[in-house]
Amino acid sequence: MTRRELLSRYALGAGAWALDAAPLPHAKPRARSVIFLFMEGGPSQLDLLDAKPALRKYDGQPLPESMRAGLRFAFIQPGASVWASARHFQPRGQSGIEMSDWMPHLATQADRLSVIRSMVSDQVNHVPGQLLLQCGSPLPGRPSLGAWTLYGLGSEARDLPGFVVLFSGRAPQASGGIYTSGFLPGTYQGTPFRDSGDAVLHLSNPTGVGRADQRRKLDLIGDLNRQHQADTGDPETESRIQAYELAFRMQAAVPGLLDLSAEPAEVKARYGPGRFAQNCLMARRLVERGVRFVLVSHASWDDHADLNKNHALNCRLTDRPAAALLEDLHARGLLDSTLVVWGGEFGRTPLVQQEKPGRDEAKGRDHHPYAFSMWLAGGGIRPGQVIGRTDDFGLSVVEDKVEVHDLQATILHCLGLDHEKLTFRTQGRDFRLTDVGGVLLRKLLA
Repeated sequence: MTRRELLSRYALGAGAWALDAAPLPHAKPRARSVIFLFMEGGPSQLDLLDAKPALRKYDGQPLPESMRAGLRFAFIQPGASVWASARHFQPRGQSGIEMSDWMPHLATQADRLSVIRSMVSDQVNHVPGQLLLQCGSPLPGRPSLGAWTLYGLGSEARDLPGFVVLFSGRAPQASGGIYTSGFLPGTYQGTPFRDSGDAVLHLSNPTGVGRADQRRKLDLIGDLNRQHQADTGDPETESRIQAYELAFRMQAAVPGLLDLSAEPAEVKARYGPGRFAQNCLMARRLVERGVRFVLVSHASWDDHADLNKNHALNCRLTDRPAAALLEDLHARGLLDSTLVVWGGEFGRTPLVQQEKPGRDEAKGRDHHPYAFSMWLAGGGIRPGQVIGRTDDFGLSVVEDKVEVHDLQATILHCLGLDHEKLTFRTQGRDFRLTDVGGVLLRKLLA
């Protein structure tokens, strides 16, 4: 039995927390925390991060027959008409990274970004695509990236969950599958914070129940659970004990965390209004308090129709806060130790999907897993560069293809974890986040 298995199965009480929190990296980490800005639904790389001016020559024409082989889209046919983006791209910062006019605030942070334009996925639909990106497998039930991170490193936040999930817009189509602990112990599962009422259900005590009463009740429940664990050897009992204890500590810690009144007015103004802005500010406060992994999900970018209107709205909601997050982390000396990741499960086609024929403003784009863009910044990442290149149509990767497992391996590496060694034995074999793939992306690393 490994030390990690011993801790997760048999350690008891407060001593279990202390041992579990002790980092177990395989190498010196560059990042202590991750903030994953998950753009659920698949933002259009052609309108945001991967300019394709050559498309204007073919705008409105069917895709050439020679380029249709092997293409499979969710809803349209490969022979659909080409649709060139109307966005204006220009080089940004000293690095000269080309970015869309829909991202004016992130453009000011271009020299802090490492943009990947050559991401590929083998999943063409949302739920399996989201599960692959967040859990390493399109099949449900596998542990998420946040859960693997917490399993490998533990948490430095004693009074808060080590893995927190924040939502804006709609719920992700893969639902809780993107933050599950899967077959790992339940202590590693993400904890969603709600946007109204108590951040976590039942955080407040019922009327008439004081903190001392709650403590006595938990002590009794803990004694009974430990007796049950001694009798049965059930490893999930320890997860239950720790969940109760964490919830008790959170009752004191979370209200102060959620109170943004102490934040300087200029900081709140920099993030701007809206739920995503509040979540980005909350993400900074969480990593500041030792939370290991924060998943900030914004949905949805799934614009099969009305793409120009809907993407413009999503950019107004997310561009300014994401830029403010990078600036705020840098100003507080946290960016070097916090890895920030931005992207969705796939991109959008260079071909038009028009669900309302005759209305140009109703044009949309279908799912496109064959070539899409993401960016990373902060802990362990070399800033101010572009990785990979796609063809003139944005259909396929022609340089430095990056698989989802490669991205995951690199994120874990920044945290000091070797993706091939971070394993958990269940069902008679060892499992890992990257399955049997994953190549470290050394061009991304500082």
